[in-house]
Amino acid sequence: MLVTPALLLAGCERTLNALLARDPAAPARLEALAGNRLLIRLEQPHLQLLLHFHRGGIDLRRAEALDEADADAVVELTPETLSEWISGTSVERLMFEGKLSVRGRTYLLESTRELLTDLDIDWESELARWLGATPAHSLAEGLRRAGRWGLRAKDELMADVSEYVFEEARLLPGRQQRDVLRDHLTELEVATDRLEARLKRLHRRITQQHTAAQQNSEAQQNSTTESPGDTPT
Repeated sequence: MLVTPALLLAGCERTLNALLARDPAAPARLEALAGNRLLIRLEQPHLQLLLHFHRGGIDLRRAEALDEADADAVVELTPETLSEWISGTSVERLMFEGKLSVRGRTYLLESTRELLTDLDIDWESELARWLGATPAHSLAEGLRRAGRWGLRAKDELMADVSEYVFEEARLLPGRQQRDVLRDHLTELEVATDRLEARLKRLHRRITQQHTAAQQNSEAQQNSTTESPGDTPT
């Protein structure tokens, strides 16, 4: 069966609302957003998507011919900007960098991101509906242990890499080396400023002495020119 954009969008809507229905915090957030309409204009590929919030979830609709006046907020962005926004970059920063254009109720963007990315779902209970309580608990505990092991392994790997790069291979300076280098640079900057001040004072003295010598020379020349010659008999 050919999957049309309408069927794909309907499937995304059902999946999203099913996840929201399992999140204990979603009803309160949906209550605050109910009645609002957010129009998302995505570039490359060109797509206009309308999110209509209500107490039961979100309606997703393509809105190619929708007037901006029918939406409470309009956002224009690229797929790269969408990824940054979902990952947590603030709307203000994206707007300041010229990556995001928003018109209308800006707060809808933050509320939408909070609703979609902060899902608190009891996966163990969901698994229990399909596998039973004991197998679901064992699977969930195994996943939690794997996650904790992954975090520890990542931390240990980063520590080993840092020790090799900064201490053994000396490929990059460590924090202590950077602090020492910063202190030396500060001392060098102070010494350079002092040397520059001394050179300026020396230059002023030389200039003053040169000016005084030139004035004395001119005065002597004027005195010689004005001295009387032999008086006539």
